[in-house]
Amino acid sequence: MGRARRARRIAQQAAYGGGVGVAGLGVLSLLGYGLLRAEAHMARRIVGQPFEGAPADSGTYGSGHGMSVQFLVLGDSTGVGMGADHPHQTIGATIASGIAAFSGRPVELTNVAVIGAESPDLDEQVERGLAAVPEPDVAVIMVGANDVTHRIDTSVAVRHLEMAVRSLREAGAEVVVGTCPDLGAIEPVPQPLRLLARRWSRDLAAAQTVAVVEAGGRAVSVGDLLSEAFSAEPTVMFSKDRFHPSPAGYARVAAALLPTVSAALDLFGERSAPTEPNLRRGESVGPVAKAAMRAVTQPGTEVAPAEVDGHARGAQGRWAVLLHRLRPAVPLSGPPGLDEQVTSGDVDGESVPEGMTDSSQEPTPDEPTPDEPTPDETVPGASLDGAAPSEDPVAR
Repeated sequence: MGRARRARRIAQQAAYGGGVGVAGLGVLSLLGYGLLRAEAHMARRIVGQPFEGAPADSGTYGSGHGMSVQFLVLGDSTGVGMGADHPHQTIGATIASGIAAFSGRPVELTNVAVIGAESPDLDEQVERGLAAVPEPDVAVIMVGANDVTHRIDTSVAVRHLEMAVRSLREAGAEVVVGTCPDLGAIEPVPQPLRLLARRWSRDLAAAQTVAVVEAGGRAVSVGDLLSEAFSAEPTVMFSKDRFHPSPAGYARVAAALLPTVSAALDLFGERSAPTEPNLRRGESVGPVAKAAMRAVTQPGTEVAPAEVDGHARGAQGRWAVLLHRLRPAVPLSGPPGLDEQVTSGDVDGESVPEGMTDSSQEPTPDEPTPDEPTPDETVPGASLDGAAPSEDPVAR
């Protein structure tokens, strides 16, 4: 079964209370269970000891005019910022500084993420978050890694994430979810555990994407965003525990999320003049499950709700748009209110807003992507289907 179909099936089962365990996604999971336990024990010895805590980043960022932007952060240790040295270096603080810079308004950040949280823990986080901020403008959720490492039932994890997104949307918040990172990119984890971790991570990320879009949110693929940088500069991009991102790593993730958060807040006027998918950058409109499948192999990709001829759904479910948004050339970080120094550029002959650069490092539609399904429904001129299916055993 292709990843797109698995993602759609998991999301459907989550909606109706079914169950598909993370460890039950393949025969290899059963055959190698004993080996995986040994490998996991080895990985715990290799990876450094976890930090005792993380910097508290809740507070006001920026010093502009007008009403403060109410910003919620929920999720696990990545949302908390474990591995950062200073409150201004977390994903939430970096995004808050970016929102303040682009909007000219102060941003009030409320972080209710919890170290070690799994998706079912989002219920309590949403409750606490909305108690503190009854009408948030935008919320960012970072969750999924602990669901994989603790082998949480995939449909259970997805169901709780979808409920969290729906609750926040009902409260009036725009919601952006950074989907499950690719744990197969963590080099200290030995094989074959890395192969299975990659598959489980990508399957969960794809299912998360489908659920988030169905609930009215926007999903951004975190994937193996740090893997190439980790291989080149592991001491720079990862913290001393060799698992959580360093301040530079958090800045890289925040740079991938910030353009989507800015678009969700309509900081650049997209609602009055919606951006059309740029086919030259591999952007497209199609069934959400296919968009989710492509996004998990292309870090930084956004998948958001879309309409085709005035209809939100087609024969294969919710329509979605896949975007490779422009993102900051230089990470926005530093003390609140600091004017960030950024660069500008030009992408495919198009003008690029100051401080942004092309984020589309991904393959074009003419290049194969892992686990590509058989084409069956797309929007003419905006296909989500690429070349023939890959035989990459990791992606399957």
